[in-house]
Amino acid sequence: MAEPLKTVIDGVEVEVPNSIPAIREALPERRREEFDQEINSAGVHEIHAVMRHWMFEAVPDPVADAIMDRLAREEAERNSAA
Repeated sequence: MAEPLKTVIDGVEVEVPNSIPAIREALPERRREEFDQEINSAGVHEIHAVMRHWMFEAVPDPVADAIMDRLAREEAERNSAA
C-alpha cells in the first residue's frame, strides 16, 4: 500500500490517504457509496482527478475535530448535570 502523504492544516500535521482503500477507509461511511461509484466509473484519463478530489475530502480537519470534541464534552456535562 502507498505511504500516506502528509500536510499541515492549522499548524497540525495530518496524513492524506493516497490509495483507493485508504481514501475509502478515511471517508465517513455515508460518503463511501458515492466514492465507490465515482472511482469505479473513472476512466484512465479521469482517475487521477477523481482520486485527488476524494483524497482531500478524506483529510482530517483538526480544527473541526477539536470543535466537535468540545461540543460533545459540553453536551455530556449538560446531560450529567440534569
